[in-house]
Amino acid sequence: MNIITRLLLIACLVLPFAACKKEEVAKVEAAPLTRPATEDVTAWQAYVTDVVRRNAEPGSNPYVYFISGESAPDFQGEYDRQMEKLDGDLARGVTGDNVVLAFASPSSAKIADMVVDSFGRVGSGALKGAKVLFIGDAADSARVEAAVTPSGVTYKFVEAK
Repeated sequence: MNIITRLLLIACLVLPFAACKKEEVAKVEAAPLTRPATEDVTAWQAYVTDVVRRNAEPGSNPYVYFISGESAPDFQGEYDRQMEKLDGDLARGVTGDNVVLAFASPSSAKIADMVVDSFGRVGSGALKGAKVLFIGDAADSARVEAAVTPSGVTYKFVEAK
């Protein structure tokens, strides 16, 4: 009888702790955003942020180059400022396995022009280890890849859809 009493006492003490085991909360990842149908800058920035987050490795350091659509009031000024920023970053030699250069715009052809122009001034192998993520139209991907590959980067294309 003494053994049964002790077992019941132990069961009474252990049972509350076993019942209080915290349930693991399953992480639910949100569905990917889709390409905005308009040139709305806020919607595009949210879309680009989502695509970069999904395609960059954890701990990476993304440099995002985004220009508005061609119908924006100061499109050429914005294009020139981003080109100047990109040229400065490339001249400094952004390298390393954790660096991601991401390019996106409602005007895929214009952002592709910017990449092709800027990377044309980069030396062979100068950006070894860095990654380029081009978010745009499939028609622009081949020329962007041809322009960035000699610099030593790893190229990844994500079709904006």
